[in-house]
Amino acid sequence: MNMPSRPGILRAALSADGRLLSADAPLLALQREAGADLGAPFAVPQLMAIARLAARLGVLVSRPVVAAAQRGDIDMWVRAKPESDKGVSLSVVDWRERPAAPLPPDDGRREADMAALADGWTWQIDTQLRFQMVLAGNGDSGALPTNPPVPGARFSSYFQLEADSDGDMAMLRGFAQRCAFRDQRAVMASDMARRFRLSAFPMFDHGGQLTGYRGTAFPLERAVVAPVAEDAPLTLYPVEFGRRLDRSLRQPLGRIIANADTISAQLEGPLRPDYAGYANDIAAAGRHLMALVDDLADLQAIDRPDFSVVAEEVDLADLGRRAAGLLAVKALDRRITIVAPAPDASLLAMGEFRRILQILVNLIGNAVRYSPEGTQVRIATEWESGQARIAVIDQGAGVAPADRERIFEKFERLGRDDAGGSGLGLYISRRLARAMNGDIRIGGAPGEGARFILSLPVGG
Repeated sequence: MNMPSRPGILRAALSADGRLLSADAPLLALQREAGADLGAPFAVPQLMAIARLAARLGVLVSRPVVAAAQRGDIDMWVRAKPESDKGVSLSVVDWRERPAAPLPPDDGRREADMAALADGWTWQIDTQLRFQMVLAGNGDSGALPTNPPVPGARFSSYFQLEADSDGDMAMLRGFAQRCAFRDQRAVMASDMARRFRLSAFPMFDHGGQLTGYRGTAFPLERAVVAPVAEDAPLTLYPVEFGRRLDRSLRQPLGRIIANADTISAQLEGPLRPDYAGYANDIAAAGRHLMALVDDLADLQAIDRPDFSVVAEEVDLADLGRRAAGLLAVKALDRRITIVAPAPDASLLAMGEFRRILQILVNLIGNAVRYSPEGTQVRIATEWESGQARIAVIDQGAGVAPADRERIFEKFERLGRDDAGGSGLGLYISRRLARAMNGDIRIGGAPGEGARFILSLPVGG
């Protein structure tokens, strides 16, 4: 099974009213498959949504996108930049095609990577919160309940949402911001003892308008409570700490980053080079703080005694390919090549899909950050002693044997004084791995690169 990629950067230009003015051949082919042509409104909804967002915010927007074509799905990393004539220029810096998987029509699996959806049965609603469809998912937790909602029924007649400790409801906030949400707790209206975790992502029409949400309902009785070490503290800080920290810092940091990016890109006019450089430093510092907020929120969650993970069958090779795709642009900036598992490679293990993806993104991100420019980061899968293993192997300086346990401690950065990392990523990753009855170990000879190995149990 091949996954063709397009060399170079693909470009397109949109007018202020959303018409496609010019496009390289692959992007124009997508426009024509959607039934439109040059001069017509851009008919690829995922790309149009990014263009609208960039035009509305007036800043450069960069994010991953999955577009559907007749031959399969296309994974892209897209940059949308507002232009002085109120139009938008699009640059696709990574393009990878994959054959459509034999899944139910309009399956949202790849979009779920970014929305971090859990396993469970699938539902779809329109903007009036009416069910449009209900489908069984994969595995035992994907089985439909005995009385599933029927198309046309109101969402509120089946689920009652529960607010978190701050009075916030993730689903309502997601609707208000037209973005994905996760971990919305709900109870079944007809049986208050049945509790669910809801996650979903938005759907848009060809004009970029919201048409509804597709998501999953995971029954909480299927959750597996993670083992807690005997010497683990019951609590390090109030339960509300992570949520309040996230809520208080994320919005102002987002504004700082967006404004600094605007200044650095000189979108409002030319600046002295040193001023543009200052703005770039501010944006980089803001992103570092945003990553720290993410790490602290995760830290607050995994150190709680009731932290739980989901037991589901996953394909480590597929997750390695997905993680590599998410970091392709970051690696490209440092001229580092990420070698992912072969498209037809497969290695099944037991764990939680989104948590494993989180671990691999952290391990690969560290390898890209600390490897010499122009080197290679390789992702390899193997069986070892009855466990499934996936390794991230770089060509950096490696980790000395004396530091291979210390590096997993909180806030440990082995003396590094650079701005990258918080010293929490590896601690969080190992805690997640052990919660799934696995572990992370370090191999490789000093001076010959590091080998971070995630091992997980197999099913059966």
